[in-house]
Amino acid sequence: MNTQSPWLDDDQQALWQALLTVVIALPAALDRQLQRTSSISNFEYGVLARLSMADQHTMRLSDLARDCDSTQPRLSKVMDRFEARDWVGRRPDPEDGRYTLATLTDTGRQKLVETAPEHVAQVKRLVFDPLTAAQRRHLGVALTRIAATVRQELDC
Repeated sequence: MNTQSPWLDDDQQALWQALLTVVIALPAALDRQLQRTSSISNFEYGVLARLSMADQHTMRLSDLARDCDSTQPRLSKVMDRFEARDWVGRRPDPEDGRYTLATLTDTGRQKLVETAPEHVAQVKRLVFDPLTAAQRRHLGVALTRIAATVRQELDC
């Protein structure tokens, strides 16, 4: 017989509510800043950033979608907009034609370079500045464990 309560205790509830606020409000705050200063969303910024960090600024769209926690249809719509702005180019993967590669163009990289300073300042202000170095390390360990558990659940 399970004698544990099915409810969160007070400490768990407080932590859960704080996490919900971060999960919901942080992306909204980042979106607001990016829309105001650069006319792109936080998701779009993340796509540009992921491509910029990839080898030769190129990734398979399926891998990019996974890394950005996106569906392929959502990413495809973003790629259409990015291609129209000459921020990315798409082509079949020469190693396996079933896949499509996306490559960040010089114009796309320039957009990222112009957008990054204000975005990074906002991230630092909202996420890193309120914490001590020790708190940042502990948060990193905790979030890494939670992320691994969530990804494992999604892979089931």
